[in-house]
Amino acid sequence: MSHFTSTLIKRHRGLAFVLIALALAFVLTPDLLAQATDAAADTPPPKTWWQKWIGDGGVWMTPLGLCSVLALTYTVLCTMTMTKAKFTPAILKTQLLDLMHQCRVRSAIEVAAQSPTFLGRMMTVALPHFDATKGETLGREEVESAMADFAGSEMRPYQKWIGNFSVLAQISPMLGLFGTVVGMVGAFEILAQTGGAEPSKLAGDISVALLTTFAGLFVAIPSLALFYFFKNRLNDMVGESVAVANELLDACVNSAHGESKAAKIPEGIAL
Repeated sequence: MSHFTSTLIKRHRGLAFVLIALALAFVLTPDLLAQATDAAADTPPPKTWWQKWIGDGGVWMTPLGLCSVLALTYTVLCTMTMTKAKFTPAILKTQLLDLMHQCRVRSAIEVAAQSPTFLGRMMTVALPHFDATKGETLGREEVESAMADFAGSEMRPYQKWIGNFSVLAQISPMLGLFGTVVGMVGAFEILAQTGGAEPSKLAGDISVALLTTFAGLFVAIPSLALFYFFKNRLNDMVGESVAVANELLDACVNSAHGESKAAKIPEGIAL
């Protein structure tokens, strides 16, 4: 992982902590208010949406709530970091293409070094491998090899963030299933003790069973969709950067040997 990518991730950790703190405050505040209201009232008030959809799920909703907060945090981080402006900005592409058409490779390296984008850093690493002594290719094989090494190394931090969506998509249903099993065990225990089905006594355990399953799927389905969305987005961003880099290489090689290549192409064949 490069120094720039490490700095970028550390810079967004503060945002992640803020999002988690706000989400926890959102999770805990209604519960505390509901407890205070219940203690003050003589008769239990009607269930709020919070109690109906989350509170009745029991303690198993806490890890599922944490999973939802993490999914939201990773979504914000991936959205902020995987943009066209941070991978292949149009202005940088135009500047480098103009210089490479003139075979001003050193100037292109200086321009690329001033850009913290994916394309700028890749060109800073790859362009120094140009070699004017290597005939018609100008050492293009070495340049492309350096580009491939850079892309493979720089993609790892992004793939790590995206991989977290896959982890959440697999863990969340398991947590929901665990809560379901606990709720059903409690329900059958009540049946064994009472010898009959009393809805008022079974309601709590059945709520745990159903709500944890619902919450697990509620987190897992978007997480799975986001995993494939950001995975494809990263591949598209990197692929576009590599395509632009190849366009820059073509511009330089064609400018250096374009006339000699054109001279080898016959205008016509005399019969």
